[in-house]
Formats: sequence, structure tokens, C-alpha cells
Amino acid sequence: MKSLRVRQIGFLTFVALCLAASAALAKQQAKAPAPASAKAAAAPANPNFVKAIGNPSAPITMEVFGDFQCPACRGFFEGSVKQVIDDYVIPGKVYLIHRDFPLDMHPYARQAARLANAAAEFGQFEAIERALYDHQDEWSTKGNIDEVMATYFPPTQFKKFQAFESQHMSEINASIERDRAMGVQRNVNQTPTIYITARGKTEALPGGGVDYKLLKSYFDYLLRQ
Repeated sequence: MKSLRVRQIGFLTFVALCLAASAALAKQQAKAPAPASAKAAAAPANPNFVKAIGNPSAPITMEVFGDFQCPACRGFFEGSVKQVIDDYVIPGKVYLIHRDFPLDMHPYARQAARLANAAAEFGQFEAIERALYDHQDEWSTKGNIDEVMATYFPPTQFKKFQAFESQHMSEINASIERDRAMGVQRNVNQTPTIYITARGKTEALPGGGVDYKLLKSYFDYLLRQ
């Protein structure tokens, strides 16, 4: 993936931009073309992007550096990412990429990331991500991730996840470390950290997650440029 020019923007600037976008949206809604028919999002075939959802050719790319044991990441996923998937990823407007950034303060984050990486190899990243965040309270205290996750997948399928994780542990750990190194290079110091890329420019959003309404306004603004 080509290196992207990253520039930080302040929260107030971001809010002002989104408010302007909302005004522009209201004026042009009548002229806006009908959205493309929704299609089910699928994990791309490229092994470098198995932890991604949507069309790699989408006009906007959203990268989320996350930690599956992080409560703030769960809040952002439940409150914003799910709606982004429905409203922007499935229609082909946003390409959503997950980057592993397990924090040292969360003892089971790497274990969860390894399972997610294994499931991703079978095209099940979206499903495992939803399951890990939806049921975070069930495994984050004791670290009984496999026990909890096994109840949300067919037994044969989940055994494949486990077998792949066991057989490819070193490769999976290396993948997680590549994501972490990328985050460190980009000065990521908290999760979730979100980057939005459009027209060759990458914006770092305010750390800790962004409200869906604000994110929606920003996406609509970018799509109309």
C-alpha cells in the first residue's frame, strides 16, 4: 500500500467542516443521484486486506486502529462503525480497514486479535469483529475468548479458525506487529484511532472515536467534492 500523506486536524476544525458539509448536503439532496444498489460486503481476496470490509476502489477509505478489549473501541464500533457499514460500506462508498493495535493494558487483546486474524483468512472478519465487540463483557474479564466465541459460530467453522491460528501463530503475530508498527509510525497512542483517506489525502480524526452523525456529515462532504 502506498504511503499516504497524513496531516492532523483539530476537533473544532473537523466540526466546522462537518457543519458546512451538512449545509451543502441540504442544498443538493434534490439533485443527488440515487445510490447504487446495496450489495453484501465481502472480505477482499488480497491476503494483505483480509481484515477489511467493502470495495477497495471506494472513494473513501476508513482505517481504524483498534483493540478488541478496549471499551472505547467497542463503543465506537457499536455506535458508529455498524452504521458506517450499513450506510457507506455496503453501498460501495467507504472501504473499511481494521488495524490491530492491542494495548499493553489489555491482557487479552492480542489473543482476541489472533483469533480475528484467523477468522479473517476464511472471509469471516466482519462476523468475528461483531462477535468480539458485541460480547466483549463476556470474555474480557477472564480471557475465555474461544469458549465465548464458539457459541456464535458453527462448530466446524470455529474449529477451522482455531486450527489456522495454531498452525500459523508466527505469521499471525507478525501481521499484528506490522499493524502496530504502522500505528506507531503514525503516532497512534490510543484506541480507537481513525484515519480517513479521500482523493489521496489522509486525515487523522480526533482520538477516541467520533459520533456517527458527525462522521456521516464528513463522509457526505467528501463524497461531494
